[in-house]
Amino acid sequence: MPTYEEARSIVLESVAPLGTERVETGRALGRILAEDIAAPWPLPFCDNSAMDGYAVRADDCRGPARLKITGYIPAGGSASAVVTPGCAVKIMTGAPIPAGCDAVVPFEETSVADDHVVVKGRVTVRQHIRFRAEDVREGDVVLQGGTPLRPPEISMLASLGKAFVPVYRKVRVAVLSTGDELIELGEPPSPGAIINSNSLAIAAAVREAGAEPVLLGIARDDLESHTEKISEGLKADALVTTAGVSAGDRDLVREVLAEMGVTSRFWRVDIKPGGPTAFGMKDGKPVFSLPGNPVSALITFEAFVRPALLRMMGRKRVVRPLVKATLTGEVRKKAGKVNFLRVGIEVRSGEYFASSAGDQNTGILRTMVLADALAVLPADKTFFAAGEKVDVHLLG
Repeated sequence: MPTYEEARSIVLESVAPLGTERVETGRALGRILAEDIAAPWPLPFCDNSAMDGYAVRADDCRGPARLKITGYIPAGGSASAVVTPGCAVKIMTGAPIPAGCDAVVPFEETSVADDHVVVKGRVTVRQHIRFRAEDVREGDVVLQGGTPLRPPEISMLASLGKAFVPVYRKVRVAVLSTGDELIELGEPPSPGAIINSNSLAIAAAVREAGAEPVLLGIARDDLESHTEKISEGLKADALVTTAGVSAGDRDLVREVLAEMGVTSRFWRVDIKPGGPTAFGMKDGKPVFSLPGNPVSALITFEAFVRPALLRMMGRKRVVRPLVKATLTGEVRKKAGKVNFLRVGIEVRSGEYFASSAGDQNTGILRTMVLADALAVLPADKTFFAAGEKVDVHLLG
């Protein structure tokens, strides 16, 4: 039985980025850049005004000065006007700097009388001018492959004229729940029936990771149903099943996966909750078999599936950061397994404080709703005092 860290290493060593595709830059938010992007031209493209005001010669404005207005350059205009001694050119933000100008004076630092502008104070050379290539030089690598595309990256790509961008392909993840006790959302409940919340929860977690879920429904507790559903699931880039992976006489998932040629990499992990978790590979595709308990399913998805999906979509950082948090109350656990404690987080004076989100029984789904993080409690310790710092895996 691998440890938590060993199991995650096995998963991440087994997967690799998928192929790439080109998408419209305006639709690339959240995708992962597949290639380095070099600037085809500098930014700014030319010297331009950083303010609405007047283009002047600093030598003419060593103190209050009265200058003749001899031209006007709007944003998007051309720098055909020339600033000659004793003169000024009205200019808008972003407009190219005209010849002869070495400074811009904002409107609010001037007054206008007839066709003259009065500059109220001393002007320094280069003030309020954005110079060619001061942001990006032609040929600079401005974005590296593996970069998640946020609004700033989209802005940069557009500024460099990149209408389409190479990104890693989204992972298509088949999601399957198993068990005769399950009913779909909307069906009338009956004693012993359980609404299939796992499929919706795992699908939501898949979308949150940036991948595309494919819901397969429910595999009933017979070999034919399992074989049909799992066979369909193996057509996707990855398969996630929930339940049916323990040692009960109706837990058929591992048996069917083995018959279909899925190579098992591990079954069971040294963690709580989520011990009965299995992972295998089939033709380069990962197959995750998670526990049926909704709390355990979500925690093991976070621990193993999410990092794998992110790596398959080209991300370099695939594990959420661990931070130190101070426990507000004592915690006891049994030795032998890493425990994931569902906790709420409060920030005080820049420090994290962790409080239990409630009853840690895996049947208490509400604690996942209330949890901001998972405190990762090491296997060899059994007691954690109030005020002790522990590693916390932030969920947001």
